Amino acid sequence: MRSERDHNIMEVPCFQLMKLQLSVAILFSMPENMLDPLEERLIHALQIEGRAPWSELAPMIGVDAVTLARRWDSLRERGLAWVTGIFPDGASALVDITCKPQQTGEVARQLAQIPEVMTLDHTSGGRDLLATVLADTPLSIWDTVTNRIGGLEGVRNTQTHLVTEVVMEASDWRLRALTPQEAARVPRPRPPRARAPRTVHPDVEAALRHCLAEDGRRPVSRIAAEHGLSEQRVADGLARMRADGMLRIRTDVARTVTGWPVYAWYFMRTAAKHVQQMKGLMAKIPEARTALAVASQYNLVVAVWLKEMSDVMRFEAAMEAAVPSARIVDRSVVFRMSKHLGRLIDEQGAATLGFVHPSSESS
Repeated sequence: MRSERDHNIMEVPCFQLMKLQLSVAILFSMPENMLDPLEERLIHALQIEGRAPWSELAPMIGVDAVTLARRWDSLRERGLAWVTGIFPDGASALVDITCKPQQTGEVARQLAQIPEVMTLDHTSGGRDLLATVLADTPLSIWDTVTNRIGGLEGVRNTQTHLVTEVVMEASDWRLRALTPQEAARVPRPRPPRARAPRTVHPDVEAALRHCLAEDGRRPVSRIAAEHGLSEQRVADGLARMRADGMLRIRTDVARTVTGWPVYAWYFMRTAAKHVQQMKGLMAKIPEARTALAVASQYNLVVAVWLKEMSDVMRFEAAMEAAVPSARIVDRSVVFRMSKHLGRLIDEQGAATLGFVHPSSESS
């Protein structure tokens, strides 16, 4: 049931509603099993602190640590939830991709194998595919888009929206299965110990990047053993990188099992002075997942999860009413996602098809 706050946000009148150019006859594949209440509570807790020990979460969630570990293993095996280590350096961009008829599927399959393509959505509107590309520099993004993506047979055109600022991250979105009091009890990451080095050795950083990109909960002991390092050095490096903002731990859940099955992107123009205002606004809108300031014919791109197709228009009206200078120039509904943070996503929206490591070489 939609809360009063949600209702008020979604029902703000729109003074100038632009024509919605997409089909409402979209069928969303839904897994047979939705999340149960314990799974929802577990995922919400891990969205707050993705590396929280089961022993510390157990008293707050209300089941024993063994049960939590077993439930999490099940969620991961079914591809319904996963934890990722995010390293927020380098450059990023959203890339619109249009394809020749009948070749979109093959183009998507090849795009998903490119390590720099971190996420890939199949969309309606003025693009067939929408990719999130991460690379070391803007020039590296240009090279990836021009030579790797643009060079694929079946690609007709690309358009790059270089991200200049992250207004809101998807990692801030919560499942809202815990009460505020319960959420406050979730343990936060421990700060670096007093005697820990002030800098992280390159070997330790490389090990953390390699391991946590695929599994943000990988134990320190396993990382150390795999890379021939001491557990203390790995633990110190992990704590230091998190404290310094060099590493974020992010927990994601398959959209199709959350009760928010409609995924949409809005491409907007707004007064530059209102871009910063959007930070506060996005935090108050439960549907909002991501907001990016970009350098292109748009200057703001917003991604949302919605409960119903009719909410696509309601959200558009609410956004334009809340920020009078905002004009939604284009929008796309996501039919399906085929890659998310390196994980290959099946037609039911679950991460069951493997992982393309960001540091791997493309074939």
